[in-house]
This record gives sequence, C-alpha cells and structure tokens, in this order.
Amino acid sequence: MVRRYNRLLVALHVAADAASGVVAFLLAYWVRFHSGLIAVTKGYPPFEQYLWLAPIIGGLVPLAFHLHGVYRLRRGRSRIDDFFGVLVGNVLAVVLGVVSTLYVQTYYVPDPLKDRGVFEVSQLVWGLFLFLNVALTFVSRVAVRDWMERRWRAGIGLKRVLVAGAGDLGRLVVDRILEHRELGLKIVGFVDDKAEGGASLGYRGLPLLGTLDETPEILQRERIDHLYIALPLDEHVKMLALVENANREIVDIRVVPDLLQIISLRARLEDLDGLPIINIHDVPLRGLNAVLKRTMDVVLAGASLLALAIPMGLLTLIIRLTSPGPALFRQERMGLDGKAFYVWKFRSMYDGAERNSGPVWAVEDDPRCTPIGQFLRRSNLDELPQLWNVLRGDMSLVGPRPERPFFVDQFKQRIPQYMLRHKVRAGLTGWAQVNGWRGNTSIEKRIEYDLYYIENWSLMLDLKIMWLTVIKGFFHKHAY
Repeated sequence: MVRRYNRLLVALHVAADAASGVVAFLLAYWVRFHSGLIAVTKGYPPFEQYLWLAPIIGGLVPLAFHLHGVYRLRRGRSRIDDFFGVLVGNVLAVVLGVVSTLYVQTYYVPDPLKDRGVFEVSQLVWGLFLFLNVALTFVSRVAVRDWMERRWRAGIGLKRVLVAGAGDLGRLVVDRILEHRELGLKIVGFVDDKAEGGASLGYRGLPLLGTLDETPEILQRERIDHLYIALPLDEHVKMLALVENANREIVDIRVVPDLLQIISLRARLEDLDGLPIINIHDVPLRGLNAVLKRTMDVVLAGASLLALAIPMGLLTLIIRLTSPGPALFRQERMGLDGKAFYVWKFRSMYDGAERNSGPVWAVEDDPRCTPIGQFLRRSNLDELPQLWNVLRGDMSLVGPRPERPFFVDQFKQRIPQYMLRHKVRAGLTGWAQVNGWRGNTSIEKRIEYDLYYIENWSLMLDLKIMWLTVIKGFFHKHAY
C-alpha cells in the first residue's frame, strides 16, 4: 500500500527536482558566461534563449529520475545509494537534454535561425549543470532523509508491523527489523495458533496478540500497516486463509517463505508451458546486464593498465632488485562456473616459499614474505597485475574474491552455500572486502556478503564498491 504521505513525499521530490533543474541550468549559464571564472571567446548567447529552455530541462530531470527508478521509495537506503542514484539520474537527464536540443535544432528550427544558435547549449554549460544539479538534488535528499529519521526517532510516521508466526522464522523477521531502526518500522506483536496456556509474551518482550483467525480484527484494532506472514511450510493452508482474510483490510502483506535454508540467491518465477517453476538460484547478471558489466570491465581495466604502466614497471624493478626470482607469479584460482584459471600477482614471497609447505593460509607477519612483499600485501598493490585477468575475462573489477582450489575443496564441505559465489566472475574487489571481511576473518560472513552482492547486483552497486575501495584506502588491518 502506498500511504498518502509517501505519495506526498514523491510529489515533493518531483517538485524539488524540477526546481533544482531550472536553478542549476540558469546558474550554469551564469557561471559560464557572466561570472568571469571562465573565458568567453565565441560571444555571449542571449539569456532569453536559456531562460526559455530552462522549464524544459526542469521537466527532463524528474523524467530521467523516474526512468532510473530514483522515485521508488525504499527505507534503509544509504546516502551512498542516494548519491549514485541522483548521479546516474542526472547523467541520463543531460543525455536526454542534449539529444532533445540537437533533434529540435536539426529538424524543427528554420535555416535562418540555425546560424543564430537557437536551441544550442554550450557543452560547458551541460557539464556545469551536471555538477550543480547533482549537488542540489543530493542535498535535498539528505535534508529530507534527516527530517524523516528525526520523525521516526520521535515516534512519528512509524509503520506498524504485525508478524504472523512466532516460530523461528517469525523471530528472524523480528530480529532483522529491530536491528535496522532506520527502517522506521515498529513491531506491534505476533499472531499465532500455537500459544500455550494463553501466554501473553511472544519474543523479545513483544506480545502474542491472538490467533491467526483473529488477525483481521487485530489489523483494525492496532492500525497495522504491514503484515509479515512467517509461517512454516506445513501451515501453508493457514497461510492462504490468512492472506485471503487480510486482503479485506488496507494493509501491506509480505510473505516470508520458509525456504531460507535452500534459497540463498534471488528466486525467480519461471514458466514451463503454463506451469510456474521457482528458480531458487537465479542471478541478475545475465543477458544485457552481463554485457554492460563486461563492457565496463574492459574499458576501466584497459584505462587503468595504461595509467599505471609506469608505477607497475617501477614495482617490477624494485621486486627484482630486492630478492631473487621473477617479479610476477601466477597462482591457480577458481572462477566463474567453478572453472580454474591462473591469477597474476606481484611476487610478495621468497621464490619457492611454498615448495615444501604447500598451500598455506596467509598470516600476519608472514615469514615467507619479502620486506617489499609485506608492503605490497598491506597496500594490496600485489593485486594490480590482476587488471590483466580482468581484461582477459578471467575476472571482473567487482565480484567475490577468487580462492585457491585447495581451500575451495575445504570450504564447500563446511559451508553449504559456498559454491554459489562462483555464479559470477571473481572480482579484484568486492562487497565483502569493502565491508571489512577479508584476510583472516569469518568465511561465513564473507560468503553472506558475497551472496548479497550476487543477488542485488547492479552497475550502481559496482560503482559504489569501487568508490568505497578508493575512499577507504588500500591499506587494511586484515591484509597480509
């Protein structure tokens, strides 16, 4: 259900974005031609021309944001998500603006007016508009976000939640909601048929308000906004009856499937000649998405190799001069679909360090490392040659870090979902790494973050991870 204040919030965002677009466009014109900050060599276009175009640009910004899904309200969205959302939305707005003005200029402006530059917009104005409008729209969202969180902390505007099922699944739902207060949700209590002796407590001090049959009455009495149905599989008949009864009330119904033990990636409904089939291991990185990600990998990896050619050459020379042996070495890793490939790294250990010990997990102050090797590992500079693996297609810039087959054989026996991380290409950096789960840390947590990345992949998430990799620095306490 879309509540009235949600619709109002979207309307406010649309109005603010349109106004920001107009202001940013006219401000970009002033900065370019009248601020004195940028030299003007080809004359001054009339202000009226840009003033006439400003409302059109103001309309294109909300349109671009709508096409990019920026107006899909989602609680728990981070500030970095908001920033990349408005960034990509504004880039799309600029593209639409450039295409629209060029099209009108080409096909609808009479020849005598074309020489006067009607409908032409300076490329520098577009660049300034992009910068200014990203700042304006992002600041407006931060302000709205802070206002909403202050209201939630004060108990205003909270969504009231009722959980159907006080078993393990229902308690898991409660734990997750209570761990994320920023969602603005307030759990009212449980309904369940398995109350023993008229117990009044459900879990974590939340009351057991009644049975499943009493749910419609409880929904009305407690003014419930969201009903989370978390019943075990053997109660699916009760679940269907509960959904039917709850549909008579104005409430959002969300079913938590009791398949969490086996569904670890995004499930997708498929059609087999009219028969619905659930694919429990579907991933979004297929088709066009895979092409887009691969294109970004090739462009950025190629550009990075060119930009880092001299520093990498200096590192090669330093490694050769400080210890005997080759500067590079290759090591077998497991990648996409469980296929083995050889990853390239700058040599950080003494030549032949594993000849007698075999594969050994890296530890802090590893005696096998050379002095320069310790620095390379701490700074992650030893991973730079893997840009070549990205260019070759063995790896991606972002994805689960590849592991050696020797350790994969161990982990897959201990962690049931471990092999699902090989549904995508291994990455130079990843969601687990930027969240601190690397090196000698919990493998289980690392897999949890890897599977989250696979399930929720998007180009924006990849850009976010690359940005976090840069701003958090290359040095990490677990890098050794």
